[in-house]
Amino acid sequence: MGHLDHAAFGWLTPVLSYAMACVGAALGLRCTVRALDATGRSRRNWLLTAASAIGSGIWTMHFVAMLGFGVRGTDIRYDVPLTVLSLVVAMGVVGVGVFVVGHGGDRVRSLLIGGLTTGVGVASMHYLGMAALRLHGQVRYDPLLVGLSVLIAVVAATAALWAALHIHAPAAVAVASLVMGAAVSSMHYTGMLAVSVDVDPSGAALPGATVMQFVFPLAVGLGSYLFITAAFVALSPTAGERAAYASAGRPAAPDGHPADAVAPPGPRAAGVVRPRTH
Repeated sequence: MGHLDHAAFGWLTPVLSYAMACVGAALGLRCTVRALDATGRSRRNWLLTAASAIGSGIWTMHFVAMLGFGVRGTDIRYDVPLTVLSLVVAMGVVGVGVFVVGHGGDRVRSLLIGGLTTGVGVASMHYLGMAALRLHGQVRYDPLLVGLSVLIAVVAATAALWAALHIHAPAAVAVASLVMGAAVSSMHYTGMLAVSVDVDPSGAALPGATVMQFVFPLAVGLGSYLFITAAFVALSPTAGERAAYASAGRPAAPDGHPADAVAPPGPRAAGVVRPRTH
């Protein structure tokens, strides 16, 4: 059995992957909060942004953590189509869960369905990503730990959606995102503890791309997307702020009422005296 190393670069990859999970969770929560305050096309666009943020954050967390994964006695390659599919699954299934919560009438039922769907989607992304591994040997899983990782994913997803429905204050969202990042990271490393590899040493070339050829550039690109989108959301005014700006932009009369609500004074009321004509 090959020795598995989950932190080949020390604490760098676990800490960085946790940060990616937190950024994705925070951005997704803020976008979901904006969506719940919006209607029509605006709500749909905010929900799409939330789904892409959470999905990208979870996927980036997984593969940044995988940068530090190694198996003694064999090289590792990644199947490119399966890796891309895992990203599509992450965004798509998270999108279904977010839209169920964003448009559902019964909040409790929507939350449970959305949490279950999103959690299973997160777990599917993880194990699709693991299926993309190419190495000299056989990968095996502990069924008990696999089940535990799926349970953690479902609980974490349900908690994230609950937070999106009930937590609106920026400070509370920040705390919730830290908790969500920890939950997603726990799910990942629980799933990795379920892995064992029976190495079969071979000199044959492995198919697929190395982590630096494909996974690293894609993770950097998605990480950049998360930070740029986070900056956009932070600078974008909320519905309440837009209403306040619109109200502040209307001129006011001396008594404090909007000027357009006060009839314009006549010549005598304005203190103007017409000259007499002879």
